[in-house]
Amino acid sequence: MKAYVLIKIRSGEVKDVVRSLRKIDGVTEANMTFGPYDAIAEVSTSDVAKLGMITASMIQPIPGVEQTLTCLAVDL
Repeated sequence: MKAYVLIKIRSGEVKDVVRSLRKIDGVTEANMTFGPYDAIAEVSTSDVAKLGMITASMIQPIPGVEQTLTCLAVDL
């Protein structure tokens, strides 16, 4: 399963957060963005439980991360 995690980050910490995201097992891509969110991480996992663990235990605790929004990708 694939999901996109949209991330709001404290000012001045975007570069460090994106570097940290790219080191997480399961994060296939991470980039800075412009708009209401500061970064996006593409996460690929085997199930929803693993996705929840990555988001809650690995992404949200990164210093500078203020808020996340997880969007599941659906293949039609």
